[in-house]
Amino acid sequence: MKIKVCGFTQAQNARDAAMLGIDAIGLVFYEKSPRHVDIDQALEIVQALPPFINRVGLFVNADSHFIDEVLCEVPLDTLQFHGDETPEQCAQYAMPFIKALRVNEQTNIIQLAQDYQQASGLLLDAYNPNAFGGTGDQFDWALAKVDTDLPIILAGGLTPETANQAVSQVSPYALDVSSGVESAKGVKDIEKIKKFIKQTNL
Repeated sequence: MKIKVCGFTQAQNARDAAMLGIDAIGLVFYEKSPRHVDIDQALEIVQALPPFINRVGLFVNADSHFIDEVLCEVPLDTLQFHGDETPEQCAQYAMPFIKALRVNEQTNIIQLAQDYQQASGLLLDAYNPNAFGGTGDQFDWALAKVDTDLPIILAGGLTPETANQAVSQVSPYALDVSSGVESAKGVKDIEKIKKFIKQTNL
């Protein structure tokens, strides 16, 4: 099971987590998030990482000039869009991208998978009208069991206690965890990440 831990704000913290064998780390370039990093912070974090870690930059309805500025300064591997970005807006950077969806019973995941077919994967998170991810809320995982060619990344309400259930119930391509492995917002608890990894491998 592939694991992405999102919302790092400290270089050593990100390195310690990466050394446990996770697959990706997420950097939040969204000023309204308590896990927001600026370009200098992001660069420091990325430079501290060991090899073979996918470096994901998360954006929410960001101006294209700002994203271009980040890409000029920070060596990212994947973009993650959490807002209302169109397929064309997501694809314009000629980079692998993940489209996040806030899921409730009205969400047509099959249709959105077709709309965003250029995406590397779809990230399914809990629907919250006032927040774009990172809430710690869990949605009905039965909604995540969809027949689509795009890899499904499950997020929302994941913790060391729910990780095994998420894997067995949904069988996603990957899990994306943030608040569920934190000691404080933007600071990850390494012991919780160890437990999370262990639970996905049971």
